[in-house]
Amino acid sequence: MTWTAEEAAVLLERARSGDEPAFTDLVAPHRRELQRHCYRILGSLSDAEDATQETLLAAWRGIGGFAGRSSVRTWLYTIATRASLRLAQRRPARVLSWDAHPARDPLGDLGVPDDGVAWLDPWISAVDDPAETAARREAISLAYLAALQQLPPNQRAALILRDVLDFSAAETAEILGTSVAAVNSALQRARASRAGAEGGGSADPARPAAEEQRAVDAFVAAFEAGDVAGIVALLAEDVRLTMPPLPAWFDGIADVSVFFAERSMVTPWRVRSLVAVNGMPALVADQQVDGVWRPGAVMALGIRGSRIAWIASFLDPELLARAVSARY
Repeated sequence: MTWTAEEAAVLLERARSGDEPAFTDLVAPHRRELQRHCYRILGSLSDAEDATQETLLAAWRGIGGFAGRSSVRTWLYTIATRASLRLAQRRPARVLSWDAHPARDPLGDLGVPDDGVAWLDPWISAVDDPAETAARREAISLAYLAALQQLPPNQRAALILRDVLDFSAAETAEILGTSVAAVNSALQRARASRAGAEGGGSADPARPAAEEQRAVDAFVAAFEAGDVAGIVALLAEDVRLTMPPLPAWFDGIADVSVFFAERSMVTPWRVRSLVAVNGMPALVADQQVDGVWRPGAVMALGIRGSRIAWIASFLDPELLARAVSARY
């Protein structure tokens, strides 16, 4: 839903006068992008939801005093950024599997869910969601967000506002409540820290859609057929397979191949649906256990060229439920 400038002006005046439905309509076009913004800063779905709710509540309480010196969008981003930074100051940095634990033997102990690790949550959406298609894939990739999480929160926010959302230095300074010089300094440090930080398993955001679809179709066919050789033929030599919240992950085609042959594919799997996870194609898969199909995993495929460089498998039941609905 989008509004013309005239329609938005009418809604703003009604909202300023205390019309709550008008306020709801006014902010509705921004809600999803605000959630994504909070998620980029926090790396957590639940924290992003909390920050978004705090943003909308604060905006409703303050709409009467909104003077219109900036756009409604910029005003909302100011509130959302500051709400996210307050949360980020109290939260540990979110991490990927290789940041938290060493790679394991694919025939060894997989461990138990490690609830002591602040895992980076996946952003799950429908594959044909126009808002997600319009978003910059590289700016929400798991590898990019994991690199962001290693930055101090203020640098993280400055980088997102300037390099992802294209706010000017002056707008960013206003949003963060600081000076343009401070923003430029934070941005310079953030870019230097990030350089080369997006390592293992990251995919190619510029890959042609047809090439990606061929790799996905081939993986789905092999996966449902239990064809281990077919799966292995699609993998890059440096492929990684991760399974948060389990601590185990596997590094390289040899270990990933053994895991599929000896552990994963010893029971049947079926693909329930396809979704997108942080811009990557992903399968929502069920596993047959004792003759009963049960929710198994959300498996995102990081594809580099024509090869799969990362299988990011998420086992958390709550994330599986989100993927099934694909409404987050």
